[in-house]
Amino acid sequence: MSKDIRIKRGLSLKLEGEAEKELVKAPRSKTYAIKPPDFHALVPKMVLKEGAKVLAGDELFFSKYTDELRFTSPVSGTLKTIKRGEKRKIMEVIIEADPEDTYRDFGKMDAASSDAEAVKQRVLESGCGAFINQRPYDIVADPKDTPKAIFISAVSTAPLAPDWGFILKDKIAAFQEGVNALKKLTPGKVHLAVDASSAQYLKDIKGVELHTVKGPHPAGNVGIQIHKIDPINQGDRVWTVNPEDVTIIGNVFLTGKFIADKTVAVTGSEATNRKYFSTIIGAEVADIINKVDEDVRIISGNVLTGLKLAYDQHISFFSNEVTLIPEGNNYRAFGWLPFTYNNIHSNSRTSLSFLFPNKKFKPTTNLNGEERALVVTGEMEEVLPMDVYPMQLIKACMAGDIEKMENLGIYEVAPEDFALVEYVNTSKIEIQEVIRLGLDLMITEVG
Repeated sequence: MSKDIRIKRGLSLKLEGEAEKELVKAPRSKTYAIKPPDFHALVPKMVLKEGAKVLAGDELFFSKYTDELRFTSPVSGTLKTIKRGEKRKIMEVIIEADPEDTYRDFGKMDAASSDAEAVKQRVLESGCGAFINQRPYDIVADPKDTPKAIFISAVSTAPLAPDWGFILKDKIAAFQEGVNALKKLTPGKVHLAVDASSAQYLKDIKGVELHTVKGPHPAGNVGIQIHKIDPINQGDRVWTVNPEDVTIIGNVFLTGKFIADKTVAVTGSEATNRKYFSTIIGAEVADIINKVDEDVRIISGNVLTGLKLAYDQHISFFSNEVTLIPEGNNYRAFGWLPFTYNNIHSNSRTSLSFLFPNKKFKPTTNLNGEERALVVTGEMEEVLPMDVYPMQLIKACMAGDIEKMENLGIYEVAPEDFALVEYVNTSKIEIQEVIRLGLDLMITEVG
C-alpha cells in the first residue's frame, strides 16, 4: 500500500524538446571519463598511472580521507590521460576503451541472504559506493556512517526530465536486487517514491516503503520527499540513490560484474535526435548528439541544475539527460518593458504568456537582466514546498552565520532544491551557488 505525498507549491516548466520514448543503442565511445569534480568535496588519490591496463570494475582512485570509498573503471582498456587543473587537482581520468569490455569478476552474491558487512564490502570494492549520496550536505556518503534511512526517487518533474518508468521497465530484476542490497546498509527503511509512469513497473518492488508523489516541480527532488517523509535533524545521516544506479548495484550482485550501463535522454529545442540512448557512464557527448553550432548550449542534466559541456567532452557521472538549448547571446531592445516579449515564460507575469498555460516555451541561457538589489516578498516561498524561510536562509549562508543556518534548516536542503527559487528570483542572484557555499562551510566547521 503506497502512501500519497501531494505537493502544491512549485512550478512545472513546459519546454520544447521532450525526448521520444524510443531506446537507441549509442555507438561505443573511443574514450570514457570519470570526473572527480562530479563528486563534491572528494579529494581523489590515484591508484594507477597513465598507460596502465584496466578491466571494467578495476579501481582507478579512492578518497583521500576515506580509503574504503573506491571509484572504478566503467570499461576495460588503457588509462590514457589524467587531466589536472589548478594546484594539480585531478579533473578527469580518461580511459581509452577496448573494442569489447572485459570485466573484473567480483563473484555472484545473493544480497538478501548475505550478512550486512559482506554486502557493504561488495558495494564498496566494486565502486558502487560512488552512487550513494548523503544528506545533509549532498556529498558522496561516508561508508563509516550508518544512515537512518535510504531514499530513491523515481519521480520525473524537472524540465524535460527523463521518464524513469521507461528507463527501468526492463531492469526490474536488477532494481529489486539493488534494493535488497541497500536494505542491508541501514537499520531503517528504504523509501521509494514513484509517479504515475514509474508506479506501473515499481509498485511490486519488495522491501521498500512506497510513496506516490503528485505535484509540480520540485516534487521529484529527493530532498523534498525526505522533508515530507522523514526530516533530517542535526546528527542524522540519510542516503540517496538514483533509480538507474540502483540497477547497477543490483547487477554487481546478480552477475558479479560492474556493468556501468547508463540511459541518457537527449532533450531540448536544439536537439535533432531526441531519443533515449543506451550508453556507458562517462561516454563522449559526440556519440549521442549531432554536431551543434556555437550558439547552442550543451547541458549535462536539466536546464535548472545541469552543467555546461563542450561537444568534445564526456557526460557527467550522474546525468541521465543531455539538454540542448540556444545560447542567450542576443540583446533584447527594451527588454525591461512589460509585455514586450510574449513568447517567453515569466513567473511574475511581465509577459502575456501566462494567458496560455499549456504553451511550451523555447528557453535560452539569457538572464534577462543583471544582479540587482530587489527582493519581492513571497516569490521564493511560492516555489519551495519546504517548511523553511528561503530568503532568510540564503542571507545566513551569505553571511556565514552557522547558528542561523542551523536554525533555518540548512541540514535539510541541497542546491537543487533552490533551483526554482533561483529561476523566479527577481534579484538574479546565483542562489544554488550560495547554498553550496553554505553547505561547504558547514562541512568544514561542523562536519
